[in-house]
Amino acid sequence: MIVFLARHGESVFNVEGRVNGDPDVPAALSELGREEARLLGAEIANVEIDLCIHSRFERARETARIALDGREVPFAVEPLLDDINIGELEGKTLDDYRVVKRELGRKRPFPGGESLDDAAERYAVAFERLTGAGAEHVLVVCHEIPVRYALNGAAGADALDGPPFHDIRNAVPYVFDDAALVRAAARIRELAA
Repeated sequence: MIVFLARHGESVFNVEGRVNGDPDVPAALSELGREEARLLGAEIANVEIDLCIHSRFERARETARIALDGREVPFAVEPLLDDINIGELEGKTLDDYRVVKRELGRKRPFPGGESLDDAAERYAVAFERLTGAGAEHVLVVCHEIPVRYALNGAAGADALDGPPFHDIRNAVPYVFDDAALVRAAARIRELAA
């Protein structure tokens, strides 16, 4: 199995510098985000895609639909790949998020939300599930943090937030096979323990 793992295109919240961890809060793609989604589609246009999996967030679903426009591909929702539940920080600035994140560390949850390590465990489970998705070529559209964790985990990094990978570009497909996903999930678990 081959998985193309991508972050969603730029959202209106990205433009505004605000954070969103609640899938029920609408946050569509910006015009640039829609163009990024079209470019993602062009990058994978010559590869068979048997299944598309996305998080529950509008920005991920919209990216997937634009990227696969005109192709007959089944879609599935995977809540385990949702963005971090940031609780009371919903809609706050990215700077506010970073301050609280530094104060809490990885183990303590965001007020009314989850911890970074709890989210990491959720992502590890999702990556393990992907290996049993029953499709040969899967496009997964989710969020920056799970993509970063997968890349660093598969690389055997010493930290989930990098190096080697920290800033994940929008709508860029990163390619994983089964072995890389299993390796990523195992390393994520080790680092989040």
